This record gives sequence, structure tokens and C-alpha cells, in this order.
Amino acid sequence: MPSYIVVGGQWGDEGKGSVIAYLALKDKPDVIARGGVGTNAGHSVFIDGRKYAVRQLPTGFMQTKARLLVGAGVLVDPEVFFHELEHLQEFKVAERVGIDYRCAIIEEKHKQLDRTNGHLHEKIGTTGSGCGPANADRVMRRAKLAKDIPELEPYLTDVAAEVNDALDEGKLVLVEGTQGFGLSLYYGTYPYVTSKDTTASAIASDVGIGPTRVDDVIVVFKSFPTRVGAGPFPTEMSEEEAERMGLIEYGTVTGRRRRVGWFDFEFARYSARINGATMLALTMLDKYDKGAFGVTDYDKLPKKAKEFVEEIEERTGVPVALIKTGPELEHIIDRRENI
Repeated sequence: MPSYIVVGGQWGDEGKGSVIAYLALKDKPDVIARGGVGTNAGHSVFIDGRKYAVRQLPTGFMQTKARLLVGAGVLVDPEVFFHELEHLQEFKVAERVGIDYRCAIIEEKHKQLDRTNGHLHEKIGTTGSGCGPANADRVMRRAKLAKDIPELEPYLTDVAAEVNDALDEGKLVLVEGTQGFGLSLYYGTYPYVTSKDTTASAIASDVGIGPTRVDDVIVVFKSFPTRVGAGPFPTEMSEEEAERMGLIEYGTVTGRRRRVGWFDFEFARYSARINGATMLALTMLDKYDKGAFGVTDYDKLPKKAKEFVEEIEERTGVPVALIKTGPELEHIIDRRENI
């Protein structure tokens, strides 16, 4: 399997980070490349009980032999980038990371505009990371690029060339997406969306690979989808019900409380189709059925949990290949060999 893409199938916060971290350690890809918007998406990973959160670098950073790349389609905030190099220095990230010289730069003016613009911050509920204004400047062809920032010079590369060279050599490439399908600028709940497309096709473009070079697309769903900020959420439950069920979560980037809803099968089917999913990953199954916590063998899942997984497969038409049953990396059922 030379290359595969992991994307979110709902409104972000699906637990992509934990799935990507597992794949990075289990499959040991030679290259891990990040596509997506920029620093407005945070991925969290638990390693030996410690939580690591990244907004700029690939979530598979813990695979210490992998080349870590940030694709040309990704916005770069130098302040966040250098903070993460320091935060993750035990993983020797600085020695392995490459930023495409064509990445657009998030400047302080972009963050200020994002935080003070009433439409963006109050109505849409953006994270205030400056991504929307920075992407607007890129569209207007006036954004600074990574190649214009001297401090970034040691890390600059041609990500598209590196990724395609790796594929030519038969190396395994893992491509990470950010946000989720429902936040796509084109296919999401416009205008309550992010500032670009977030589907698997767009993520491939972000790192410079064509559709014929993608072997698998893994779409991640959460048992109880969540959403941060404003916008439609058809299956949303009340805060009281979420509290009663122990489903209280906060955004990685904003710290805002996440809205929680019931699993939307029709939306999942549409998301899987548009993303071209070849397999699905399901996270937080232990929240749906507490008896599933920590289970690593599918046959040992409780009946209720199995029926939920089977209904997702039946209604989306795509096999559920990876199932997270808890927060730690080892809390996973890997069924890829059986599908």
C-alpha cells in the first residue's frame, strides 16, 4: 500500500490524531505529509498517558524515522511552527521536518483580523488563528510565502517532489487531512465552514499528489460527532443530555466546549461517497458502549457495539477497518487484514 490519506468525515474533532498516530507507529511510513488548512486545526495524541497537541506539524511525529512534511496547500504560522519544534524536541522533529517553500504565511495582521471581524469571529465562530484572512490574501496573490521568511529557510523543501519521489521508490506515504467533511468550503454547511476544501481530493492536492497515486482513503467518524462554533448540526443533543452521558469535550485550539450530537448515518454515507472512502475508522466506541473500553479484539466487543459498527458498514457501504476503544494508542481494533 504505497500511499493512503486520512481525513475527517464529520465536523472535525473526530479523533484523527489518534488514528494517524496508530498508523504511524504500526505501519511505519517513510513519509508523513500534512495537508489541510493550517493552524486552526489541532490534533491530540496520548502517548504513555501524556497528551501532545499539534496544530502545524504532522500528527505522526512520534514515528521517529519518518520524514515529516507540510504541503504547499497548508498555511504556516512561524510562531506556532517553532513552538512545536521546541515542544516536540524529544522526538527530534527539527531534524526531520520540511515545509514546502510555497506555503502561504499567517501574519499577525491575519490573526488580528480573524479575532476582531464580527462576521468571522462572532457569526461563523472561527478559531481566530488567522487562516481565513491568510487564505484570502493568497487568493488575492499578495500573501507572503515560506520562501520569503529567512527563519524558515533551513526547513524549506519541495514537498510535492519529495512525496512523488518516495512513491516512485515504493516507499509508504501517509497523508494527513485536517478539519472534517462538514467544514469543507465547497461541500460543508456554508457559510459555517473553513476557508478551503477539506475532502480527500483537496488533501492530495495540498501535498502535490494526483488522484491516481492514492491507494486508500480512510475517513474517520466519531461515535458521537461534535462541532465547535456556529452552524447547522441536525442531530445535536442538548448540553444537559451530553453531560448526562459523559460527553463533555473542549476544542484543542479554542478551548471552547464542543456541541455533541447523535451519529448521522445519512451524512456519513454522503461523506464517505464524496471522499471516495475505501475504509472507515470509528473512534470513541467506548463512549457509545462502555463495555467496549480497551477491547482490541473485534469478536470480544459487546453486542451493542458490534451492532453499531455493522449498521455503519451497511448504511455507508464501506467497511469499518479501524476502531478506537479508548484514548491510548493501544486501544484499537485493526481489521484491515480482514477486509
